[in-house]
Amino acid sequence: MGDRPFPMFIKKRKVTRMGKDVIIACDFSSREETLSFLDRFQEEKPFVKIGMELFYAEGPAIVRQIKQRGHKIFLDLKLHDIPNTVKKAMAVLSRLEVDMCNLHAGGTIPMMEAALEGLTRPDGSRPLLIAVTQLTSTDQTHMQKDLWIDRPIDEVVMHYAENAKKAGLDGVVCSPLEAGKVHDVCGSGFLTVTPGVRFADGEIGDQKRVATPALAREIGSDYIVVGRPITQADDPVAAYRRCWKDFVE
Repeated sequence: MGDRPFPMFIKKRKVTRMGKDVIIACDFSSREETLSFLDRFQEEKPFVKIGMELFYAEGPAIVRQIKQRGHKIFLDLKLHDIPNTVKKAMAVLSRLEVDMCNLHAGGTIPMMEAALEGLTRPDGSRPLLIAVTQLTSTDQTHMQKDLWIDRPIDEVVMHYAENAKKAGLDGVVCSPLEAGKVHDVCGSGFLTVTPGVRFADGEIGDQKRVATPALAREIGSDYIVVGRPITQADDPVAAYRRCWKDFVE
């Protein structure tokens, strides 16, 4: 159930659509808390996201340890800097053997192209590389008041997605509400990784643009990233299986 092989892609190879998957956001502050949580999963090896909180607390060692346990890893560090710096950083991350990593599409096409170059290993293999369009905590008001972007958020997301495709990336992080349109604009093989997923009977927290697992599937998400609805559930394994059932089966 969640332990399928995860193919790697090589530079210039056409990306093909893969099966849908549920990625658990392991937004914990320590190695002990993270491994204790993962120990609950005896029958599955769920795809996990390691974000800034855990990576900054424990460093590359936690990535290697979780990988050794057999989990697929989305390293969610959202790089955004000048192209040369991002290129060198991606070369370092590539050696961690993660399955997916990301950056901000707002860093421009040259930055994304440099990232792809840095991420690609000498043998041509690399993890999937996806770009954050707009955070799911951002809404139209924040776009206009804080970022001074007056275009509708939907147009901005599609423009960033098109830029990511032009740069050669594999897909984008976007709201599940935008996944179907991203496929319309960028093609069905362009991956959509969508946080902002909540159960219908749960709290939305600080997210603005959200959907249930079932709705995300219907709209066209390829991967959903689910954090608190699973990690803070009374029974995280049952919550994960509920997500899997609603989104994948």
